[in-house]
Amino acid sequence: MKQEDENREVTKALVKVSKALITVSVLFAVCIIAVIVTLVVPTDHKPGEVSQQVYGRSDQPATIPSTEASAGTTPRPIPADAWKAPDENTIPTGKDGEMIKYGRELVAHTAKYFGPQGSIAKITNGMNCQNCHLDAGSRLFGNNYASFIASYPKLSNRSGRVEQPEERIAECFERSLAGKVPNPSSKEIQAMLAYMKWVGKDVKKGQKLFGNATEKLAFMDQAADPAKGKEVFMMKCQSCHGANGEGLLNADKKTYANPPLWGKHSYNDGAGMYRLTNFAGFVKNNMPYGASYHSPQLTDEEAWNVGAFVNSQPRPHKDQHNDWKDLKKKPIDFPFGPYADRFSEKQHKYGPFKPIKDAQKELTSKKS
Repeated sequence: MKQEDENREVTKALVKVSKALITVSVLFAVCIIAVIVTLVVPTDHKPGEVSQQVYGRSDQPATIPSTEASAGTTPRPIPADAWKAPDENTIPTGKDGEMIKYGRELVAHTAKYFGPQGSIAKITNGMNCQNCHLDAGSRLFGNNYASFIASYPKLSNRSGRVEQPEERIAECFERSLAGKVPNPSSKEIQAMLAYMKWVGKDVKKGQKLFGNATEKLAFMDQAADPAKGKEVFMMKCQSCHGANGEGLLNADKKTYANPPLWGKHSYNDGAGMYRLTNFAGFVKNNMPYGASYHSPQLTDEEAWNVGAFVNSQPRPHKDQHNDWKDLKKKPIDFPFGPYADRFSEKQHKYGPFKPIKDAQKELTSKKS
């Protein structure tokens, strides 16, 4: 009897231990699942959420809290009516076609003809137009030429007068290429115009396009941070653009495979890329290598911050005191005063931009 009692006690003890082990195992499994869910599904991104779609507009983006701005690497669908560049096989034959092809060559390999060792003139910093207008200005949200020709002639708020498209190209030579202006009536500028006209041949004046120029990202509710942007640059950009933003030269040592992002051979502080709203939208959809609108590799916040870092670095200066005579029409991210509002140069450079945009709207709505 005593032996039977002892056996029953042992059995009870084993049952209790087994139940305890099962309970511990279940709790452990639940913890593991919770950790996996936390890592795989970011808490700051709503399932199925996509970035704001912008149809070639320059109006004010929505504002998103900085915590939500970290979302944005989820693949995004491209609308069926998105702009597409014409197929190169449709370039006409004859003299017109030859001009278009020559224009494309000049856009893609500008430095070969106008760089420091250019065959036509030595008047630019060594970058190509294609470095800022990807795939010779034909890529979706790659700062393309979709509506370039269709929008001219137009009143330039920067110069305060009506400009022709060749004048805008001249400005790019002075600013993005930090150089001198070639003769607007030259064969080369006319060829570039012919190519740009062909790229946008199906676009009408005033037409709203998905994928035109660069995407306008939603504003953050705080300033872009160059220090955080440096971390992004070191992890995702320096392998192509160099640790010091010096770029990568081709084997000929005359042209760049990957352009310099700062320094004497990069764009000057009068270029469109020096404005953060342009730069952030550009890198969001195109950088690092392999990124696209459909498959972005940077979050919105990373795009804002890395843009802030790049534009905080030294580069050639351009005298711009004659620009933007009407201060109420000065871009919100133009980082040189004076301004019609009360915000500092630093806020105009890095944001937050929504308060500036709101103030600008209020100023322009007032009757003169």
